[in-house]
Amino acid sequence: MTTPVIAIDGTAASGKGTLARRLARQLGYAYLDTGLLYRATALMTLTLFPEQNDISEEMALKAVNAITAETMENPTLRDEETTQRASKVAAIPAVRTALIEQQRKFAKTPPDGADGAILDGRDIGTVICPDADHKIYVDADVKVRAERRVKELLERGDEAIHACVLQDMRERDARDSSRSVAPLVAADDAFIMDTTRMDADVAFATALEFISKRNESKA
Repeated sequence: MTTPVIAIDGTAASGKGTLARRLARQLGYAYLDTGLLYRATALMTLTLFPEQNDISEEMALKAVNAITAETMENPTLRDEETTQRASKVAAIPAVRTALIEQQRKFAKTPPDGADGAILDGRDIGTVICPDADHKIYVDADVKVRAERRVKELLERGDEAIHACVLQDMRERDARDSSRSVAPLVAADDAFIMDTTRMDADVAFATALEFISKRNESKA
């Protein structure tokens, strides 16, 4: 019997990470925020090549190989500079190839004997785990997502200007959806969730109902 896998994709600040973590706790599944792998790569490019705005494939791969367990725990992974750089390095095909195997291994063999795996990112349901048992695509109006990101940044004590965050988010959306390799797009068989008018509780209940009904239909 194969390990159950839930793939959650979506746009930045749409609530997919919060949803994925909550589902993982509820179902007893292992959780992987695949964006952290790209953020870690981005952080290492900033560390190794601080003066370089344009990152070459060679530089990016050196950054991938320099990632350590400590890198994955670094609080600056969530900084806005790292966030923006992560979107850029994710568009480099060689970086994606280097990280795909790590993600698939997690899905196939979840750590700590977990009953299943939940992965969230940009291409889980389309590229990483196209045969996932459940696929959810989370989105929301970009202005609402910008408000959420500003709130998150302010709560962390970071400075945030709504207009700048909104512009950065629009640019990131365009970059993620137009890249040549694994663009941000909902899988054909994904359940689409628009969280513009949903709080975290409603989003969780909606996703859990979708998963439960699909499991019942398979029984």
